[in-house]
Amino acid sequence: MNTEQLKALRGPLILLVVVLIAAAGAIYYTHLLRLQAQATLVQQQNQLREAQTRMQRSGDEKSVIVQYVDKYRQLQQSGFIGEEQRINWLDALRVANERTDLFGINYGIGAQQAYPYAAELNPGQIALRQSVMKLEFKLLHELDLLRFFETLRAQNTGLFHLDQCTLRRSETTGALRYQPNISASCQLAWITATPEAPPGGRP
Repeated sequence: MNTEQLKALRGPLILLVVVLIAAAGAIYYTHLLRLQAQATLVQQQNQLREAQTRMQRSGDEKSVIVQYVDKYRQLQQSGFIGEEQRINWLDALRVANERTDLFGINYGIGAQQAYPYAAELNPGQIALRQSVMKLEFKLLHELDLLRFFETLRAQNTGLFHLDQCTLRRSETTGALRYQPNISASCQLAWITATPEAPPGGRP
């Protein structure tokens, strides 16, 4: 092959090299696009799964709310959920005293504090608190005590549990037929539940 032929082939050879380089560049660029498309697809699939999971959780939460909303409202109305309702407690004491024909009640209510047995109940995001109430009253006989607390509980003015009661025989002259024979000192705890605020103070 002489010099003239080589010169004649020089142009086509350069063009071939340029075409090969361009083709390689196009193939590499197409590969990059395919990798990016795959990454985008995986990201979108993950977002779709997360959205489906959130939707499923939202549906589950809605079902739970629908299932328990009436009971929750009943607990609110009874005074167990929310701020403590001391006025209602005192009204309930007055009514229970009248209905059980007691001789009056002296009471004292302490400051609200954390319920000491909350951890055993595992309340989660609900704060349980109690207010200790001390009662002193006189009874005709021992059964009046049971009737009083049954009447108090039946009014549905909150949740309480009886901590202790001490009964003492009263000195009576026997001159009156209807007079107190027993002095009672009791301590009970009114319990309230309030949902704790999440971090940041937003519900």
